[in-house]
Amino acid sequence: MASLHRLSGLLAHGSKHRSLGGGLRLLHSTCRYSAPASEGAINGHGLGSIKAADIQKKLATELKPIVPKEKLVFGHTFSDHMLAIPWTTKDGWGKPEIKPYGPLSLDPSCSVFHYAFECFEGLKAYLDSQGKIRLFRPEKNMERMNNSVERLYLPQFDGKEVIECIKELLRVDKRWVPEGKGYSLYIRPTVISTENTLGVHRANSALLYVITSPCGPYFPTGFKAVSLYCDESNVRAWPGGVGNKKLGANYAPSVKPQVAAEKKGYQQVLWTIGEDHELMEVGTMNLFVYWRNEDGELELVTPPLDGTILPGITRDSIIELTRSWGECKVSERKINMKQVSKASDEGRLLEVFGAGTACVVTPVSRIFFQGKDYHIPLDPANPDSQAGPLTRRIYNTLYDIQYGDVPSKWSVVVD
Repeated sequence: MASLHRLSGLLAHGSKHRSLGGGLRLLHSTCRYSAPASEGAINGHGLGSIKAADIQKKLATELKPIVPKEKLVFGHTFSDHMLAIPWTTKDGWGKPEIKPYGPLSLDPSCSVFHYAFECFEGLKAYLDSQGKIRLFRPEKNMERMNNSVERLYLPQFDGKEVIECIKELLRVDKRWVPEGKGYSLYIRPTVISTENTLGVHRANSALLYVITSPCGPYFPTGFKAVSLYCDESNVRAWPGGVGNKKLGANYAPSVKPQVAAEKKGYQQVLWTIGEDHELMEVGTMNLFVYWRNEDGELELVTPPLDGTILPGITRDSIIELTRSWGECKVSERKINMKQVSKASDEGRLLEVFGAGTACVVTPVSRIFFQGKDYHIPLDPANPDSQAGPLTRRIYNTLYDIQYGDVPSKWSVVVD
């Protein structure tokens, strides 16, 4: 991590190169819902392709007891079945299989263990008031996952077909989708290399699998604003790296700084980069700042997708929603802690929140930066409020869409 800190200092002196490189990387990594056939076997086309119509089912003979939804802990309970789709350079994608949830059998030499050939996604299934299962913008998850596997030179896939496979898994395990607002079935698609040889090289075999886990509200007793520790010693990602990909390798190195922040009395890490402490992300979430800028405009700002920021589906939804409301300026641009701290001192900082699949939005109450706590006012009209008016409105609007209470093209009905 110390080497990453030194790197961030060097990058501060190379903004021209960083800007050009970021533009080229964004051009190269344009999101793909379905992998283009022209790229040949590496993306799974040209040989066997994934076809939902070919799903094979081997269902569990004994079903697990359903855990009462009030006792659910995120990521601790799993449904009866999983989806698995193998791939090899020789045959391409095999037939999708829905089978009982259980351990994977992998050789100890598999490159996923040694060289982190792994990426994943996270989305949720919701049960609406009519008892129908709904997904929220699943095509965006497939786009992002195809970008992740491409960076690892793992096989790309037809996103539409994988969504249809996931829908069938949800139909099989429908009893695991909990009822009620705030409750959902978390869906974790994953792609790993199953190449069983040592040495850093392209994988000749891989596995796409999907598991599901019922979960409860992120805030079971209502909003609870979190505190942030601005880490000046570590960076989450850097220009030319893989911060814009959802790789497991991006997450493990964040644990030590997170534990250090907790020991200091803060709940999440605020990730920054460079001498100006440009804002990046908060914990594992995208970051938004709502303020009155130096020109006197109400503005909602989030860091741009310059190759270091994960292109979150919730992030994209918030940008589109707030722009459609037309009540403030919405910007994707660089913003740094010196600007935020100055806005706080001048009374212009209104709200700060993180955004992601798990929480939708997470309000921020204070930020520690260079020896000082900067307090976020949240809702001036209600000193006891744990969320500002804009944060709460975004949360409620997205929730209503996800559960089908408000018609939207973003909500996809499974059955």
